[in-house]
Amino acid sequence: MMEGYWVWDPSVVKGEDGRYHMFASRWSKNLGFGNWVTNSQIVRAVSDTPAGPYTFEEVVFPARGKGFFDGYTTHNPRILQYGKQYLLYYMGTVYDFDVPHNRDDVWVDGRAQRAWMNKRAGLAVADSVYGPWKRMDHPVIEPRPGKWDASITSNPSPVALPDGSIYLMYKSSSKNHEPPLLLGAAMSKKSYKGPYERLSGSPVFSFHSSNKMDNDVEDPFVWYAGDHYELIMKDRFGHICGEEGGGIHATSKNGVNWKLSSPVKAYSRNIKWNDGTITRQANFERPFLLFENGKPTHLFAATGSGPEPYQVDKTWNMVVPLK
Repeated sequence: MMEGYWVWDPSVVKGEDGRYHMFASRWSKNLGFGNWVTNSQIVRAVSDTPAGPYTFEEVVFPARGKGFFDGYTTHNPRILQYGKQYLLYYMGTVYDFDVPHNRDDVWVDGRAQRAWMNKRAGLAVADSVYGPWKRMDHPVIEPRPGKWDASITSNPSPVALPDGSIYLMYKSSSKNHEPPLLLGAAMSKKSYKGPYERLSGSPVFSFHSSNKMDNDVEDPFVWYAGDHYELIMKDRFGHICGEEGGGIHATSKNGVNWKLSSPVKAYSRNIKWNDGTITRQANFERPFLLFENGKPTHLFAATGSGPEPYQVDKTWNMVVPLK
């Protein structure tokens, strides 16, 4: 938790200093929770251990103005070590109205939808986890008019492959923020610099039907397990794993053709604490696995307390040690 802020989007890397650096999103609690789309900024916090606590260090990406695709909002950070460099993928957006500064609901008056449509996946590069960060001036991948991914490119989940290529899963939709949200896959061969070329003309996950449009997934975390890909991601409406906002697991040989695991459920919004009590979190999403020596050791997720998803009184980034 961070006093005075909504906090979201945990992504952690062990820095060159041997400490653990969390890149996350924050926006003021003087604004509504839904203002992530208009007011979020990416920050860095640090801890001596993976489990924390993490102490705020800096704002990584301050707003840089309407001349840039990420001029007003940065969100969805995913940090990646790439040789001796660090790659920070994220979502950025810009919009044609004044930056909101009060608790007016930007989703009710339509401003959020306008900002949402400008979401693009971006990339920044640094030689140190402390920066300075060189932000690319253009998105790493753009929407394609008339295709399934015509609206946005967002929620980037990158994987550095042994040959230096970057596999990138991203979120989009054909029209707008209404379901179904869909996931695609792209590759930058033997470099992070691009071009990021689609591996398939179709989404790699498609669960919806004409009479059940609200059956979709988001927030993928993808990794490479030596000879295949694996992922965990959020089942938005619970039609796949049986729990709204629960997690599902899948595997793939090529990053395009994915097979759901059996059992499919990877995690739950029901959390067991050290004292044995169990709480049902309002949200448990944006999953991120920390790997050490090739094995996942900690699961991070954005969470909040409240009566139902997105009806939160406070939010924080949770860490769950894995057995």
